[in-house]
Order: sequence, then structure tokens, then C-alpha cells
Amino acid sequence: MVKVISADKESMFNEEIRNHYFKTLDSAAYYIQKVDTLKSLAENKTNFLKSREWYKRSEPMLIAYDYENYLSMNAPNLLKVEIDDYQDIKVLKPKSYQVLEELLYAEEGFDNKELHFVAEYLKVRIPYIRKNHILITQRDRHHLKMIRDAIVNIATKGITGFDSPMLANSLNEAVYNYETISTILNLYEEAFTSKAVYNSWVQELEKTISDLNAGDFDSFDRYKFIKDHTNKQLQLVNKTADDWNIALNTSRSLSPTATNLFDKDFFNMKMFSMQRSPEITKERIEFGRALFNDESLSSTGNISCATCHHKEKAFTDGLKKGRGINGIELKRNTPTLTYSVFQRTFFYDGRADGLEDQIVNVVNDENEFHLDLNTMEQRVKSNPKYTKEFDSLYNGKVTNLNVRHAIATYIRSLAPFDSKFDRNIQGLEETLTDEEVLGFNLFMGKAACATCHFPPAFNGTVPPKYMETEFENLGVPENASFEHPVLDADPGQYYPYKVEEKRNFFKTSTVRNAEITAPYMHNGVYTSLEEVMEFYNVGGGQGMGLDVPYQTLPADSLSLNEKEISSIIAFMSTLTDKAYEKNN
Repeated sequence: MVKVISADKESMFNEEIRNHYFKTLDSAAYYIQKVDTLKSLAENKTNFLKSREWYKRSEPMLIAYDYENYLSMNAPNLLKVEIDDYQDIKVLKPKSYQVLEELLYAEEGFDNKELHFVAEYLKVRIPYIRKNHILITQRDRHHLKMIRDAIVNIATKGITGFDSPMLANSLNEAVYNYETISTILNLYEEAFTSKAVYNSWVQELEKTISDLNAGDFDSFDRYKFIKDHTNKQLQLVNKTADDWNIALNTSRSLSPTATNLFDKDFFNMKMFSMQRSPEITKERIEFGRALFNDESLSSTGNISCATCHHKEKAFTDGLKKGRGINGIELKRNTPTLTYSVFQRTFFYDGRADGLEDQIVNVVNDENEFHLDLNTMEQRVKSNPKYTKEFDSLYNGKVTNLNVRHAIATYIRSLAPFDSKFDRNIQGLEETLTDEEVLGFNLFMGKAACATCHFPPAFNGTVPPKYMETEFENLGVPENASFEHPVLDADPGQYYPYKVEEKRNFFKTSTVRNAEITAPYMHNGVYTSLEEVMEFYNVGGGQGMGLDVPYQTLPADSLSLNEKEISSIIAFMSTLTDKAYEKNN
């Protein structure tokens, strides 16, 4: 008998899904209880792996219905700094499965007290998560979104080694995720009006799990996996939504109807814009372009946004550090504006929360526009051409906010997802070379690039919810010498709160268009991608012997050979937008 789904009612499968959630958490708790400093290392490793296996089975549900605890349980072994104000600064040590993995599998041994500390926390936390669950009144669209987010999470983090840094057990753990997806879809078998859609799911998940089980971390073809499996599963999510006569929420970071991880509409642009801001239209984009290039909006009348962000250089300037009013050297390198919309914080130190806020900083900065917002507004009002545009596009309201919105709208349009790589993984052409595919697979695997530069924007905005942009301390030097490096003095996020644990932290930028955005890093220290790759390959500042106490990049060498480095650079070159490709 077909079970009829109602979009307006609680899911009839809540109890069964909740019971499966409880089973996974209870099993994870059972095995973590067995981890004890009095037991042998081998026994503790066995129990850790079993507990983590069951945690991974719970992960799709945990991401969907208890995201904060997911972040805590899955946290990397890095200090977390929480800042509310100058008087309320907390530096927290993680107590997660990743920490346990690094303790149990560290070559140099570990501190029993730290193992005890982390294990005891998890022994308490997992039952707490079970007791305080919210899996009660969900609707079927929530469960379908859970499946969609789990699919995205596997492709963008799960298969990259992001949360299995020592063991690289990522493919097995992806299988555990998929087995939970399969379990949940099996519960829905009688709810599918189209048995063809349900059978497509069964066949697709069986093939996916088979391919993952047959893979090896270093040689796994992630390009083929995403193209053949991830994108197909996103299409099936849409077919399932149609079959169930439901719609996914439109107020989330991902488009509710995305069918390809690298599609231009994968992200929900509305959620990367100001709340209640006007719609993005071609007319507003063109108006924003005019304001972006207008030098009259600066105090001296001779610089504009385009002064530092040159269109032909993917909106960078080719200089080591930017130039402001009267050619004064600015503090940091000019970042690309392409794909910058898909960040949650702006500037290398994250001092702005959105594009409109970022523009405020530029206008007020004494070395940049050196103007105030009211004066900028008045200058726009005095331009008859602009007031006409405001009449048609902003209901005649010439405000500094609308000026900033127009410029920001133009910047939001600079994310076409039409590079050679995009066109290939979207199925529009078959032109990638073996070297370029190898480079992508290394980027997403052995080289660990994607553990910080997350697809599809390849920046630091973290999947699957894309609500936070990461900052890293790489130990970047002030000089390009690998034999005699000197640590860069730029304090990064140390200011304004003077938190030592945030010194030298900078935002993770996109690697899209990297082929044409040299020089690199926040200080422009490296002039070629070969130098950048060597820096990462040797383990950053610590790997070069610098004293970088809070470096987030592992100091161990990646052991990439020349062919592998060349392949990664070849892949990054395929991320050049079509407008900048050499044959255009």
C-alpha cells in the first residue's frame, strides 16, 4: 500500500528515523565507553574505530538536527577562540573524534591524561545528545534536505580527508554515511509514487558504496565520483521532491533545486545577500558596475574600486600590496573579487561581515577612499544620471546603503562557474587532460588542499551549510626564501582583541582564477603557483623551521613530487573563468 506524503504534516517516518538515530548514537556511546587509559593501545584503537563508525552513521542526522554538536564532535584538533567582547574571550581545546584519532595514532606517542580528558567528554556528550534530540516533529522535506546535505558533505569534505587526518579513512566513513542514507530511503519505499525513482536510488547507492569500497584514498578518482555519483544523487533529490510533492526550504545557503555541485545556481544567492535587499537584476548589476568604476566617490576624485580591482586580472591588481590614495602602499595584497560573494566575512582579517559592510571600510579608510558615507551619498545625488537610475531601480531612494547595495550587486555577479573545469564536470564538454584530472584528485585527496579550500567555490566557506568562513595560520614568511625565511610580522586576527591564539590568522581565499591573480598570500610574498605549492609541500612556516606556535597547517611534508605539483597547478589553471581564458 502506498503511503501518501503530506507537505503540511509531520512525517509519518519520524519515529523510525529517530529510532535509527538512537541506534547509531547508542552504539557510538557503547564503544567509546570501552576506551580507557588502562587498556592496551590496540584495544583502544579498535574501540575508537567502532565508535567512530557508528558516529559516522549518525552524522547525516546529526548535521541536520543538531549541527552545533556535529561541529563539536567533528572538530579538528585546533584551538577554538570565542570572542563576545574584550572582557569575554574564551580559548577552547577541542574534545572530538579527530583529537582521539591524532592521539591514538600519533607516531611519537601521546599523553594519557589528554586521552582520558577527551574520551571522558565524549562518554558524557553522546548520551547527552541522544537525550536532548529534537527529532520529533520534522516534515518529509526536512528529511529530504538531510539526505541532500549529507550528499554534499560527503563530496566536499567526507572524501577529502578533512576529518580523518591521520588514518585517511575517509572512503570507509563515506560508506557509513551512505548506508544511513540508504536506510532512511528504504523507510520511504512505500511513499514513492514512482517506483522508478525509488529503484534509481537503490541502484545508485549500491553502485556508490561499491565504488567507495573498491577505492584507495590516494588513488580514488574523486572527479569521476562527483560527476557520476554526487551530481546524479542531487538530480534524484529533485526527482524525489517532485515525487513526494514537496519543496525544500528556500531560506538556506544552497539552492533547493541544485542538480550539480558546480552549477552556477548551486548556491542560493539570496542567502549571500543582505536580508530584504532588492532583487539582483541585470539593470542593478550594470548600475553597480558604473559606481564601481566611478572615481568621484573617493576624496581625491582619482581612485575607484576598479583602481585596485582590475577586471582583466580577475579583479586584482598584480601588485604585491595594493595602492591607495596618492599611490600609498596598503597593508595587504589585493584579493580577487570573483566568487567573493560566497564568503561570510571579508578582508583578510575578517573585520567585515558582508559586501555592503566591506564597502563601508573602504570608503572610511584614510588610505583608500577617505570619505564618509554621507558625502558619498551627496556626490551620487548630484549626478543626474545616477538619480535617474535610482528612480527606476530603488524607488527614487538615493541612500548610501542603496549605493553600496548596487556596488555589491555587481560584485555578486562575478561568479559565473563557467571555467574549463566547471564546463567539464557539468557535462558540457570533455576537454580535461589526464594531468588536470589527476591535479583535481590530488587537490581533493593526498595534497589536502580541499580540507581548507572547499568546493565548489574553493574558498574557506565550510560545507555543507556554508555559514562560516575559516581562517588559517600558515606561518607565511615576509620573504620568498625557503632557506632563510623570516616570519611575516602582520598580526592578522590578533587585533582588535589582542588574542595571541589568533595572531597570524588570515582568511582562506578562493583559488579560482589563481592562474591570473599573482602574487599570492596576504602579503604577496610568492610570485608563482610553483612557490605557493613548495610552501605547502614543506609544511608552511613550521616546516621551514619558523616558530609558529598556533600554525593550523600540518608541519609535515606532503611529499608531493614534481609531477604531482605540476598536475595540481594544471588543475588550478582549469579554474580560470571563461572570460579570462587565453583563447578568448
